[in-house]
Amino acid sequence: MNRRQLLTSMTALTGTAMFSDVLAQSGPQITHVDTKTSGPLLQSSVVKAESLQAEGAAPGAKAYVHFNGPTKQFEAVAAGLVILEPGAQPHPPHQHPEEEIMIVGEGTGEFILNGLATQVKTGDMVFAESNVLHGVRNTGQTRMTFYFIKVMGRNAS
Repeated sequence: MNRRQLLTSMTALTGTAMFSDVLAQSGPQITHVDTKTSGPLLQSSVVKAESLQAEGAAPGAKAYVHFNGPTKQFEAVAAGLVILEPGAQPHPPHQHPEEEIMIVGEGTGEFILNGLATQVKTGDMVFAESNVLHGVRNTGQTRMTFYFIKVMGRNAS
């Protein structure tokens, strides 16, 4: 087999593998961080952003999780950042038992709380109570970054 035949074969195999991955995905493509309530307790530490792998499948939305797990005082804590390209959202508005604080670090966008949309920019902060419908979308022309902190108290529902 010559180099051209090898490359053609590899391209065909890669295309088949990529196509089967697309077929295997079910449901909407979202970027969401599920808070971990089990496992070892989080320990005091510093997590460097460059050491993190991007998570999520929503187009134009990547999450970087710095901390996720139980602590001595909370059932669960999850914290990190999400980068949204223009027009992107990590997922449709949703709700969960954790309370969540989101801080806009860069860009502009729109946060939805209980169906009410509010425009936000760098430095703005959002608080979503437990089980309140909330979501975010980058409505600007540049990248939007927001930081999140989700906390769940013991015996929360």
